[in-house]
Amino acid sequence: MSQTQRLLLIAPPAMIRTPAFDRATALAKAMQLPLHIVAFDYLQALAVAGLFAPEQIGIAREGYLHTHRQWLEEQTERMRKDGVVASSEVVWVQHPYEEILRFVSELPLALIIKDAHEEFALKRIFYTPLDWQLLRDCPVPVHLVINDLHALPRHIMAIVDVLRSEEQDKVFNDQIIGAAVKLAEQCDATLELVHVYDWMAVYATDLGVGALPLATGLYEALGSAEREAFAALAERHHVSPQNRHFIEGAPVQGICEFATKYGTDVIVMGTVQHNGLDKLLGTTAEQLLHRAPCSVWAIKPSCD
Repeated sequence: MSQTQRLLLIAPPAMIRTPAFDRATALAKAMQLPLHIVAFDYLQALAVAGLFAPEQIGIAREGYLHTHRQWLEEQTERMRKDGVVASSEVVWVQHPYEEILRFVSELPLALIIKDAHEEFALKRIFYTPLDWQLLRDCPVPVHLVINDLHALPRHIMAIVDVLRSEEQDKVFNDQIIGAAVKLAEQCDATLELVHVYDWMAVYATDLGVGALPLATGLYEALGSAEREAFAALAERHHVSPQNRHFIEGAPVQGICEFATKYGTDVIVMGTVQHNGLDKLLGTTAEQLLHRAPCSVWAIKPSCD
């Protein structure tokens, strides 16, 4: 296959045009990369019925796939008319993540794009098992789209953790900011750099041994050290002072409130796998991925 980097849009099984289509089109144009669209089909009823009437069900399945391919090709042609080099395919597969890994191994993917929400009565963001697999294990950056208020992102936020101590973790901070800066430049968007100092965690840790005065001093010392580390990190990436935000308080609440206040379109954040198959970058990342009021762009160490 071609070695040209490209974007991969994972279309939903239902034949509906979702926000991810518009986001993928806008990003493909801004990043000047070709776009490949794939939809994964699998109907359990047809699969089971095929055990008893394989020929008839095979015809029915091909008819369904043909209809889906035609619909997806119409969306692809719409993108081509908008100036995007685009292609598409429909794959019959029960477990799409394994098929996605095949794309990862065969294509030099710059980014995987996918819708990531369903609106319930309370409009809570809902992540499917496939979303979590992509966030947890996929080596390619993943962009989970929440809405299409702006097809091309206008306001981008990068979240960093200056408490990272290991050298590889510090490099990861650089990587997160680098990805956000590049995205902002490609989209001609604003970039805000955010770090949240969770002072309550400092108090909670120290109060465990019953030393409140020490906690106060520790809070001030750590806060000062984190401010200096954050300023140095921002300076290294030429982030202007007015675009640096050192927030004190609960991380998830602070980030979500900031994103709402600044009309953030995309949060660029890092995810890493800890011990245990179902863990991401601590509980903060897990909660944020469920509560973020905007789309998420997740990268892992070594993802460009």
